Amino acid sequence: MQQKIIILDFGSQTTQLIGRRVRELDTFCEILPYNKFPADDPSVIGVILSGSPYSVHDPNAFRVDLSQFMGKYPVLGICYGAQYIAHTGGGRVECADSREYGRAHLAMVDTQNPLFRGFDKDSQVWMSHGDTITALPEGCHAIASTGDVLNAAYASDRYPLWAVQFHPEVYHTLQGKQLLKNFVVDICGSQQQWSPASFVDTTVRELKEQLGNDRVILGLSGGVDSSVCGVLLNRAIGDRLTCIFVDHGMLRKNEFQKVMEAYQGLGLNVIGVDASDKFFADLAGVTDPEQKRKIIGRDFVEVFNAEAHKITDARWLAQGTIYPDRIESLSITGMTIKSHHNVGGLPKEMHLQLCEPLQWLFKDEVRRVGRELGMPDRLIKRHPFPGPGLAVRILGDITRERVRILQEADDIYIENMLAYVCDDGERLYDKVWQAGAILLSTVRSVGVMGDERTYEHPVALRAVTSTDAMTADWAHLPYDFLAKVSNEIINKVRGVNRVCYDISSKPPATIEWE
Repeated sequence: MQQKIIILDFGSQTTQLIGRRVRELDTFCEILPYNKFPADDPSVIGVILSGSPYSVHDPNAFRVDLSQFMGKYPVLGICYGAQYIAHTGGGRVECADSREYGRAHLAMVDTQNPLFRGFDKDSQVWMSHGDTITALPEGCHAIASTGDVLNAAYASDRYPLWAVQFHPEVYHTLQGKQLLKNFVVDICGSQQQWSPASFVDTTVRELKEQLGNDRVILGLSGGVDSSVCGVLLNRAIGDRLTCIFVDHGMLRKNEFQKVMEAYQGLGLNVIGVDASDKFFADLAGVTDPEQKRKIIGRDFVEVFNAEAHKITDARWLAQGTIYPDRIESLSITGMTIKSHHNVGGLPKEMHLQLCEPLQWLFKDEVRRVGRELGMPDRLIKRHPFPGPGLAVRILGDITRERVRILQEADDIYIENMLAYVCDDGERLYDKVWQAGAILLSTVRSVGVMGDERTYEHPVALRAVTSTDAMTADWAHLPYDFLAKVSNEIINKVRGVNRVCYDISSKPPATIEWE
């Protein structure tokens, strides 16, 4: 039986990072809404309570019955989780004189306590809260303090309970991974058996049980997620998988041909469908990015519905949905960052059930699974590309001419990145998590070409570094590379007379502009 850490999500922006850090410890975890604890799951070995945007005193604050797991499993409360446990246990949580946000250092830490074994006494941590715990519940004692926070961490004398008011999941808490390892491995007893190999074995077995002798249709995009999904399904059900690659007209330059060629030799049965006329017609005049995504998602499903009717015995639609897709599309606070075309339910008339074998994986885990499956680097190392394609990299309405302009600019950018070799011998492309060009079609700028005035569109270049797409830093690309790309785009792409470089990180920006 696979061991599992349950992370109860109270709405924190960093809840997913907790899950990411637990996975780094080769331990499976599930992030569930705060009120959905799986009481009868024998695989659970520990529980983590996340932070929250709410105060424990807020009438809208999320509340949970702690008796479901308190005393039954090791529990770690983080920020709001720590305050909620204290508040409901008879302690006192009060509004701090000033918001405690940013770096702090532990002035006192009990390194004999199992949660803090291996810690430095002045270790840096990251605080982010407006309330603070001024009195601990009965039977609890402080195990760490900072200069401003007396009860930075506490433990129970009666239960296997620990709580911290700082965030061990963020990079700014320098020994946060050590703390989580102490909890997950030493306290909860994880055997650290979560790995790409174990995921492949378990998932193939589960897919065989789930799908039986049914036929499955999979939408391929050429990206890492759908490609790994396809190979994984092929291993489970073989030729009962039919893959469909839809060309919505907003792929990268020559992408349709390249994708079809890339799947040769993988044993996948792939059908190519050119549906670009439909997508362009339905997107005409649409400028709102959410509406673009929804139209593309709707049309994508309609095209699949039409193809599904040709495969009369198909009962499942498989998708390469991964964890960050679901996280950004669904929130217990009710706020959607952006919708993803492959997240959500399917229309009843489609008569297909949904299969998402990668739905719990982060992007780097998908790549590790792909390598375990023996897939070639040309697929595994490909940068992520949005499902709606260049439609969400063109600000304003979508036309074939604008797509052509962006395809040419993007092709120059990516091909130069593939060709640029850094001083350490590694390709610049492999140092970057994701890169692409954005056409600012709602903006025009004045320029001069051949002594003539031009009034054309700017192109913005975007490149970020990341490990899981939940956070991202802008990539510090070499100046000589940027100069060459800018010059080549302006000289070769009609309709562009200015190139800019986006130096925004996520958060506060997102990786894509729309």
